Amino acid sequence: MELVFARNMYTSGTTGRPGRVCPCRCFPKSVPFSERLRPHTGKALSLLFRGTRPLAWLLFVFLVGVASSTHAAPPNILLILTDDQGWGDLGVHGNDVIQTPNLDALAQSGTRFQHFYVSPVCAPTRASLLTGRHHLRTNVTGVTDGREVMRAEEVTLAETLKAAGYATGCFGKWHNGGHFPHDPNGQGFEEFFGFSAGHWNNYFDTHYEHNGQRVQVAGYINDVVTDQAIAFMTTNQDKPFLCYVPYNTPHSPFQVPDKYFDKYKALGLDDTLACVYGMCENLDDNVGRMVETLETLGLRDNTLILYLGDNGPNSKRYVGGLRGHKGTVHEGGVRNMLLMNGPGMIPRGQVVEALTQHIDLMPTLLAYAGLGTPDGVQLDGRNLRPLIEDPARAWTERDVFSHWRARAALRTADYRLTLQGEQASLYDLRVDPGETVDIASLKPLVFDALKARYDAWYADVSADLTPEPLPIPVGYAERPIVELLAPEGKPVGNVKYAVRAGWANDWFTDWSDTEAYVYWDIHNVRAGNYAVTLNYVCAPANVGAEFEVSVGDVSVQGVITAAHDPAFLPSPDRVKRIEVYEKEWKSLSVGTLAIPEGTTRLTVRALTKPGETVMDLKSVVLERPTIF
Repeated sequence: MELVFARNMYTSGTTGRPGRVCPCRCFPKSVPFSERLRPHTGKALSLLFRGTRPLAWLLFVFLVGVASSTHAAPPNILLILTDDQGWGDLGVHGNDVIQTPNLDALAQSGTRFQHFYVSPVCAPTRASLLTGRHHLRTNVTGVTDGREVMRAEEVTLAETLKAAGYATGCFGKWHNGGHFPHDPNGQGFEEFFGFSAGHWNNYFDTHYEHNGQRVQVAGYINDVVTDQAIAFMTTNQDKPFLCYVPYNTPHSPFQVPDKYFDKYKALGLDDTLACVYGMCENLDDNVGRMVETLETLGLRDNTLILYLGDNGPNSKRYVGGLRGHKGTVHEGGVRNMLLMNGPGMIPRGQVVEALTQHIDLMPTLLAYAGLGTPDGVQLDGRNLRPLIEDPARAWTERDVFSHWRARAALRTADYRLTLQGEQASLYDLRVDPGETVDIASLKPLVFDALKARYDAWYADVSADLTPEPLPIPVGYAERPIVELLAPEGKPVGNVKYAVRAGWANDWFTDWSDTEAYVYWDIHNVRAGNYAVTLNYVCAPANVGAEFEVSVGDVSVQGVITAAHDPAFLPSPDRVKRIEVYEKEWKSLSVGTLAIPEGTTRLTVRALTKPGETVMDLKSVVLERPTIF
């Protein structure tokens, strides 16, 4: 079912500067503590001050301090993650072209981390950020083909804070599993508005997901997402909240409103860079909107704001002299920004030089929330709060590991070891921060020691990796409708993806052989009958193809009786994209299929091919009418 999605879906019924109430609900929290305390202590005060009673006074001061500490609210958390924004995409990092005044202000009035590390690509970073664990432990190894799906058993920051009374909301790009219980709602977020794929096709006037339902929206993607984050914070202003805002820009496709693009084109930049910097400035404007909302609600002083990117930049641009970009394991691919800001909690104007990384944020935020490590959970990250409060304190240096596909690295305080296929290199970052001179042959003992440490780490964190992607979960009462998307499946024979890699939003095409087929591995938690629907495109000359959908020895057959061959939807790209474009797909009801409980395989085969190809296949939808 598709719903029309209105801006500001949450309404609080409050205007102006609403106050949060004290425990007795007699004064807004904006009233100073001493004033809120007065009606409860008037009689006690009159007794205490009838004479000179130093001991009584000290006792009173102690009790006031205890009361203040007892009633201190746990901090709200606004956690902002961007997609493909590199370390150099901030003015405060020395980029004299881009304009990011709101983010620069957050950095200057808070603490920024000079050597903060994430993963080479996005889904691994998100898994580590949300769990405090190396992404390989969570079974996340890539960005597509099911390799981006995080185990449902992982205990996330959202689940931990939710259990402690926090409201939890996620607004933007998820990219750690699109099906319950791998999706945001299944991983601790009460509210989810956004999309679960690795990227989106269009950033203007498109559709998203809201808690499992498709919704149509109007406006630019970051503006719409920010609207919902603001509404969530407004609605939950009277309780602590985790507002996770994983924006999906400046990831391609390169689309941005005219005012941003035109501004940077006027500076003489090419289309790609003008769009990227325009996207970053749009992010900056939306961060400013959220900070202003916190100030209006009177929540600014009790809110931790964190801002970081998920990997290196996705194009050639300013990186502060670092080598590498998105997808590499050099400094430019994995070193990113981390800004932390919170009046009274985070020191102003501070720069932390120690090596820190994404796995540190969950234990750090739990510490600020007054919580420990969840029972039975092995966190790999370190609590940064002691370092934030005193950067000069003794801080044990640590190894920072990176891994993606056949690329790996180990960063120490002095060196970077990189392993890329058969090529291995060593760089002395103390004298060569740009990684220009390989010294592996000059320092064989250092190289061997670091290589041994990397090998030991990888053996540990990859011990529980599954050889194949996790099967798609089916049959949960929370999601009676499951759409099996083409990138989650596999083509066999003369059928392929529209884009070779089978990235997000892709489909099966060039199905030119009746021996070819496509399949999905699924895990059904409840046996039952499922209605089967195909979403397809078929040219008039190819109408009449017969096909079969099967699970084991049970099958249902169908035939393409209607042509549907639309043009691509208009896409306001500033630069020709490398991803697929968007189409409107036609739905074809096939029939009912009995699917047993357990792990199995759903297959779609062509039985006849009257024309040149069978069809283009976007997805198979399974719907169980009744969940018992």
